[in-house]
Parts: sequence; C-alpha cells; structure tokens
Amino acid sequence: MSRQALWSGRFEKGLNDSTLSFTSSLSTDKRLAWYDVVGSIAHAKMLGKQKIIDPRDQRKIIKGLEQILKEIEAGELELSKKLEDIHTNIEFILTKRIGQAGARLHTARSRNDQVATDLRMYLRDSALNTIELLTSLQDSLIRISRKNVKTVMPGFTHMQHAQPITLAHHMMAHFFRIERDVERFLDSYKRINVCPLGSGALAGTTFDIDRQQVSDALGFYAPCQNAMDGVADRDFAAEYMFASALAMVHLSSICEELVLWSTPEFGFVEIDEMFSTGSSIMPQKKNPDVAELVRGKTARSIGDLAAMLVLLKGLPMAYNRDLQEDKASLFDTIDTLTDCLRILTPMLDTAKFNDQAMLGGAEKGYLNATDLADYLARNGVPFRKAHEIVGKAVRFAIEKGKKLEDLSLQELKRFSDRIDEDVSDALPITKCIEGRNSYGGTSPPAMKKQLLEADSVLKRQRAFLKSERERIEQVWRQLL
Repeated sequence: MSRQALWSGRFEKGLNDSTLSFTSSLSTDKRLAWYDVVGSIAHAKMLGKQKIIDPRDQRKIIKGLEQILKEIEAGELELSKKLEDIHTNIEFILTKRIGQAGARLHTARSRNDQVATDLRMYLRDSALNTIELLTSLQDSLIRISRKNVKTVMPGFTHMQHAQPITLAHHMMAHFFRIERDVERFLDSYKRINVCPLGSGALAGTTFDIDRQQVSDALGFYAPCQNAMDGVADRDFAAEYMFASALAMVHLSSICEELVLWSTPEFGFVEIDEMFSTGSSIMPQKKNPDVAELVRGKTARSIGDLAAMLVLLKGLPMAYNRDLQEDKASLFDTIDTLTDCLRILTPMLDTAKFNDQAMLGGAEKGYLNATDLADYLARNGVPFRKAHEIVGKAVRFAIEKGKKLEDLSLQELKRFSDRIDEDVSDALPITKCIEGRNSYGGTSPPAMKKQLLEADSVLKRQRAFLKSERERIEQVWRQLL
C-alpha cells in the first residue's frame, strides 16, 4: 500500500502487512463512520463559508459525503482493510468518487481533532442512551416499590438480620443510588459536549476558520478552549467510564441480592424462566445465570476503566498513538453497560416476590430489639443502658427459644422496671415499621414521600432527555 496512507508522501516504502495489521484500528473505530461524515460535512460547509475552498469544490464534497452517509445508514458502505482506520477509508472513498475536490476536505484539520470530535459525538449519544436506560431501570424499581409499601422483610447489616423494613424501602435504596449514577452521567455530559474540531494537530491552524460555526453545526455547547488540550486528553471518556463502572457496581449489588434471595434458604424471589437457565447434568436446576453474568461483567467495566487510566497516566502533550487504544476499552464499557441495563430491567419487572417468605424472615433474628431499646429510651433510660438491657433480654429469649414479643410482661420486667404493658405496642414487626416515620424511613408515610420525590426525579430526567434529543435532531436537520 505504498500510496494508500494519508501520510505516504514522506515515505518511499509502504507498510508491510504485519505493520498494517498491528497499527490498524478499523475493526474498532468503524462504528464512528456516521459521526466522521457529519463532522466532515460541517467542516466542509465552514471551509466554503470562510472562502478557504472553492464553492464548487464545497458542493462536490458535501454531495459526495451525503451519498456516503446514505450508504452508511443502509449498511452498504464497503470499507478497505488496507486502509488503517475509518477516517482514512472515508476520505479515500470520497476522493476516489469526486476527484481532487475530495483531497481539499482535510484543509485546516488533522486526524487528531477529527478523531476527538467523532468520539465526543459518539459518546454524547451513548451518554443519552445510558441515562435513558438507567431511567427505565428506576421506573422498574418504583413499580416494585409501589406494590410493596407494606411488604415486610428483614433488613440486613453484615448479612445478619438487623431491623425490619419493607421491600419498597429496599428497592428505593437502589433507586436513589442509581439516581446518583444518572447525575454523574448528566454532569459529565457537559464536559463531553465540547468541540475539538479546528484544533488541528495541536496548535490550531493558519487558516481563517470559524470554530464556533462548526461547534454549533454539530450541536456542541462550545469549542474547546485550547487546541492542544482538545486533541490530547481523553478525560471525558475516562469520566464516562468511571460513571459506568460505578453504575455496574450498583447493578452487581442488585443482582447479588437476586441470586441470594432466589435460593431455597431465602425464597424471597423467583426469577422468571426467561432469565434463568438449567444444568447439563442436574435436571431440577433453575440457575440465575443472567443475574450472575451482570455481576460478572462488572469486572470487565472496572478493568476497562483501569486500562483507560493506565493508558493516559504517562502520556506527554499532545497527541500520541497510544490514544488509538482508548476506543476498545470505551466501546466495551458502553456495550457492557447497555447490555446489562437492557436485560436487568425486564428481569426485575417479571420477578415474583414472596411476601410470606420475607415476612417469615423478618420474624426471625430479633429484628425488633432496637425498637425495645428505643421504647426504654423514651421512658427515661439512657440509650446506652437500654442497649445493654435489651441485649440481656435477647440472650434470655434465645435461651428460652422465644421471640422478644412472646416474652411475658413479667419476664421483660426482670430486665427493667421501666417496661410496662404498653410495650406490646412497640414489639410487633408491623408496628416497628410503622413507627419509622423519620425522613427517608421505611414507614408507609415516609415511603410515600420518597416515591413522590422519585417521580419528580424521573420527570426532570425525561425532560432533559427529550429537550436534548430534540435539540440534536434539530442540529442534524439543519446540517443535513
């Protein structure tokens, strides 16, 4: 391929096959094709407006690019493996079709700013898709919560029975940490949506370009402020990957509970057969493989983030070829999170929760012990002393094989004379839940407030998604 590279003029020899194979990124970056073409259309329009290229050449370039775009959208564009990346492919295809006018397209830009721009546009769409999928997951968590405001279950710390809660309270705990994931993506979006095009290789350009025009034409919030920074850093990608890795950790937590709760020992949930598999040897098995795979794929996202950070940590300014390796990790992160969200939401929607098994679990393990300590504290006993008293009462109940609520008043009074007949109102599990009315608590009134707040959260998220997608669609209508 002696003359098949954009930089071939400096070299007498072409790349041999092994070097081409080693340096090629086409298999990875071909998913940027659509964005590469629309970025080129915006660039060509700016070059024509600024009289940097002849209007006739501009028209030829734009017409040629629009045809290439149609072929990309139809899945009909044929790419050459002998060309090192998608950007080279598109430029060679264009030039082959329209002649020397195509060779003028690259005026006042470098592949450095071209690639960074394509990647930001791709990631911008990916971030919006991620936010939408996370919002759908939150919808599922809200639906489960609304149905289970009074479904009693044990709450755990250290995987030991701790205090009684409701399934709604548990699901909304997942909702609000997923909400923080959404907030991280929303916050990173404004740093993703910055336009490097016009930065050139690292120092800008001698041509009288209009960077604001290109930025506006492509739907960016603003051009990057420094040309070197615009082509050199991938912090915006690393930030998306951090938010993704943390979101995957949260998904893994949900799936760990589904795996655990679906065991006979718990019996809290039955995962639908659509999201389960069997055993090759044990006919009775119904395995929660989908939940396990989400849990397992979290390791990939964490590994991708580590790969990106290590890739960036020793690079001098400005562009280095090492950055070609950013896309494999980034794209894998996007695909992994997308796949997991697309399957976890319907898995939750179809899961069947066993309220009797959860109630039975809540009636074990002395989950009302804290409520007895609170009862004593309200009756004048210092809480630390009340804690000690109840600990002794629990030990006594264990020895007698009884629950706290089954101890007689006489038995309870042996531990404190502050215990009276009204203690019977404090110890039933349902009363323990009803009494937790503090903001963020598990009582039905407190849960109602959480659900109302959650509705407001989703309304804001959907409004942003609708507004931003309409804005970008308007951008494409104007450009194309």
